[in-house]
Amino acid sequence: MGRRRKKVVHIPKKKLPKFFSCPRCGKETIRVEISREEGGHAVAQCSSCGLKEDFTIKAPQSEVDVYCMLTDRIYGSARRTPAAGQ
Repeated sequence: MGRRRKKVVHIPKKKLPKFFSCPRCGKETIRVEISREEGGHAVAQCSSCGLKEDFTIKAPQSEVDVYCMLTDRIYGSARRTPAAGQ
């Protein structure tokens, strides 16, 4: 009698998304384009509501980092309120 073969379990690698959710309209339509020439430049743009932001990036930063900078810029500006009496 032969032994049973062991079942090979393949674990799929997780991939980064190509589209991110928009902080303004909530749809998954944010696309990040990176141009690494001459210091690095990135554009995050929503195809639904027209939100568009430009960023200067460093060499190791990726699309996810640019999306995080976008959300920080959007939510950070909404949260900042002038302090009364200062």
